[in-house]
Amino acid sequence: MRFPLLGALLLLLLVACDNPETTSLPGVEQALTPEYGDTFIEASIGDASTLLPVLASDSASSDINGLLYNGLVRYDKNLVIEGELAESWQISEDNLTITFKLRKNVKWHDGVPFTSADVKFNYELYIDPHTPTAYAESFKQVTSVEAPDPYTFIVHYDKPYAPALISWGMSVHPKHLLEGQDVTKSPLARKPVGTGPYKLVEWQSGEKIVLESNPDYFEGQPYIKRVVYRIIPDTATQFLELQTGSLDFMGLSPLQYDRQTDTAAFRRLYNKYRYLNFGYTYLGYNLRRPLFQDKRVRKALSFAINKQEIIDGVLLGYGVAATGPYKPDTWVYNPNVPRYDYNPEKARALLAESGWSDSDNDGILDKDGQKFSFVIVTNQGNDLRSKTGEIIQRRFKDIGVEVKLRVIEWATFLKEFINPGNFDATILGWSGGPEPDQYNIWHSSKTGPRQLNFIKFENAEVDKLLEEGRRVFDQQQRKAYYDRFQEVLAEEQPYTFLYVGEALPAISKRFRGVDPAPAGIRYNFTEWFVPKAEQKYSR
Repeated sequence: MRFPLLGALLLLLLVACDNPETTSLPGVEQALTPEYGDTFIEASIGDASTLLPVLASDSASSDINGLLYNGLVRYDKNLVIEGELAESWQISEDNLTITFKLRKNVKWHDGVPFTSADVKFNYELYIDPHTPTAYAESFKQVTSVEAPDPYTFIVHYDKPYAPALISWGMSVHPKHLLEGQDVTKSPLARKPVGTGPYKLVEWQSGEKIVLESNPDYFEGQPYIKRVVYRIIPDTATQFLELQTGSLDFMGLSPLQYDRQTDTAAFRRLYNKYRYLNFGYTYLGYNLRRPLFQDKRVRKALSFAINKQEIIDGVLLGYGVAATGPYKPDTWVYNPNVPRYDYNPEKARALLAESGWSDSDNDGILDKDGQKFSFVIVTNQGNDLRSKTGEIIQRRFKDIGVEVKLRVIEWATFLKEFINPGNFDATILGWSGGPEPDQYNIWHSSKTGPRQLNFIKFENAEVDKLLEEGRRVFDQQQRKAYYDRFQEVLAEEQPYTFLYVGEALPAISKRFRGVDPAPAGIRYNFTEWFVPKAEQKYSR
């Protein structure tokens, strides 16, 4: 998984994989003249759920949507906001109005011109109460919009909103195909029409999704003719395909990166990269379950987990311990929050304090006739998470807590467990970007169906901090709010924040133009190319 090509999709996504590409080490490439042609093939552990961005909350869909659609703005290679569908903008002195000037040479994939009417419709689509989207929050901050001419779009706010500009990086949908339609029944979910650099040409459910470069793309036709996403639920099978040269990209596991790809044959085919993710992995507790409503219990479970054991044993050292929702090398990270270093004695003491004891000497704690037993669910196709779960299972057993681990196919996992809140605890990951606003994940108003606060965390102080943090523009002021936000999360432990892993991607050497930067590797994917002499696929 990757930092979204559409740039400004800062709303955090459930990720099925622990390797989103976000920051990287510098690289140097020999200069060559770009040429058109060839196919880029990668694997996904799960099929896309929908190719309408407003409805998509899974990474498989969002990766593909990032090539099909555009927003008004995006991040450049250095994580500075730049125009995409907007060629420029002006922000009023009071920070309450943004005036966008739109590009005039943009067409939808069906040839219809893109205009400000599409942007206005897109705003209305996201805030429509009948649209089941997790991404309405930023648009709900808007008091009114105007489209005075086809290439001007004006946004008004009644209060300053720090993420305002980047929130307009959300994918824009076509008005002429969706207006007056029930978006949940739209054929565009399977046959998308965007403005992006690629068009959908084939979707065989459970097998592959094929995109083709858009010759009318406003920034110029991408050099790589085709992009193929092969649905391969098993990462071991993916790796075998990679080793034979059948895949052009894969996020490697630490074991694969460290020990299984250090061969002359692999080095002839692929370049490897490593860098710290923007995302993190966590154990989240369903706070509607009585078992997890006492924060002493949640703290005890955090003390029972040896994070360094996971980092050393599962990640092979390619990662750092997580203490909250921000990665350690960002300005918003608070290094001074309480830490939950491995301490099983403290875990036992907290559980005893909250009334748990082994009254029948069977090795499992109980209270009021109930065993301390629960199920951790995680998704299939991610060995790091399942191995992490096995270590956690053993450590919990050491303190008298019985855990069963269930590994579930990705689509079923989302549909039957996460979205309806049908789980005790889950090992998952979030991926995001530089904007620190965490409203969608942690605010108490976001606990509804298909929303992102699916563990049902509700805290009045966190609500206030998140509301205040998005209202100020000064970085120091914002940091004060988010520092306290991290402190409250550390005290409450609604998640046990486990680790921030390193991204470990391998990319076929025939692809040129790869330019690692703070925004990741694939921010400039439309500029990648393969020299004619090295092109592998004629179609």
